[in-house]
Amino acid sequence: MMVITLYHPDPPDCVQAVSSKSDVHRLLICAALANAPTELKCPDRNADILATVRVLTALGANISYQNSIYTVYPIESLPDSELLLDCGESGSTLRFILPVTAALGLSAHLYGHGRLLERPIQPLIDCLTEHGVQIQVKTDGIFLQGKLTPGKYTIAGNVSSQYITGLLLALPLLDSPSRIELTSRLESAPYIDLTLDALSRFGVEVCANAWGYAVNPGRFQTPGQLCAQGDWSGAAFWLACGALGPHPVRVEGLNLNSRQGDREICTLLSRFGAKVTMDAHGVTVSPAPLHGIAIQAQDIPDLVPVLAVVATAAQGETCITGAGRLRMKESDRIETVCALVRALGGKVEELPDGLRVWGSGQLRGGIVNGANDHRIVMSAAVAALICREPLQICGAQAVEKSYPNFFELYRRRCRQK
Repeated sequence: MMVITLYHPDPPDCVQAVSSKSDVHRLLICAALANAPTELKCPDRNADILATVRVLTALGANISYQNSIYTVYPIESLPDSELLLDCGESGSTLRFILPVTAALGLSAHLYGHGRLLERPIQPLIDCLTEHGVQIQVKTDGIFLQGKLTPGKYTIAGNVSSQYITGLLLALPLLDSPSRIELTSRLESAPYIDLTLDALSRFGVEVCANAWGYAVNPGRFQTPGQLCAQGDWSGAAFWLACGALGPHPVRVEGLNLNSRQGDREICTLLSRFGAKVTMDAHGVTVSPAPLHGIAIQAQDIPDLVPVLAVVATAAQGETCITGAGRLRMKESDRIETVCALVRALGGKVEELPDGLRVWGSGQLRGGIVNGANDHRIVMSAAVAALICREPLQICGAQAVEKSYPNFFELYRRRCRQK
């Protein structure tokens, strides 16, 4: 277990945004299903991205990485034996690859690590079994065989947008049109927008309408060369550092027009009272007196841990709601965020679908359990900025999942301008 102690840390002045793993997952899968090779510029890699590379390779794609570029040679011939697909701890990998594997008509054993197999997936399994696939869920993984058939797919939109993304990636592979009908309000809608954008870049058009999505069959057409977007989720931690002090922090390499929902961090930090400036090359956040706000988190669940830390630095009450799905992430993030705040001397109340924080502008310090959750670990690191005493993070190695060099950047000031 990696233990890191932070005391009056000095975050970098300027950081280059890491590659968005949400974008990279989708683009790699599209590239593996395409008609010809694709080059994807992706300067950063992490455990989740490597999980998707691993399973796509097992499906028959040939993927190499050199000079910050993934070269993806698409699947040409399908394996004829049962596949072992190790999804690591990546919920995106499991939920995207399961329907794609079914659409290809392959037999497979999908498994993972950590809490992956405890996270909800039954609604997606129900959809697939209603369309010709045999699936068994066992303690050691998910076993499937059979080929997916086209038709009407009915699924709730408020459990996981990843179910819908998985279907959107798989259904174009079938030989007849299909439709996805949502039985509830869609949450985390920006992630679906990101999926539609990736499909469009590979020539697959999906018609969104009042009831869901209409998907026509069609071969993925490679655009040849692509560049992964900078990650707004990862940038949020640095931008929060700028809001908490001791000096402004700038993140470059972000697309201000991205469909990533977590670009909302700029609006939220501004509402807290921080000074936020944006230009064509990036975003800068400067410290200022902060005050509590109300936050609806249905479309931005990944921001909740770091927003809770910002709330402890703000005077007054901050209420975050609409985040019930956080209970089934790498950790129960509502519970573990509350534990983080309490461990550092803050005042917080756990709600069924969120939390309420009473901020005072400062925390005591103490020991935080990282809970094997990258976002808890990085949020704790941000909290160290307002701690009077040292902050110790146990299990800091969890950042490997999404941001392997996070602490290298945090502990060694980067003065590039």
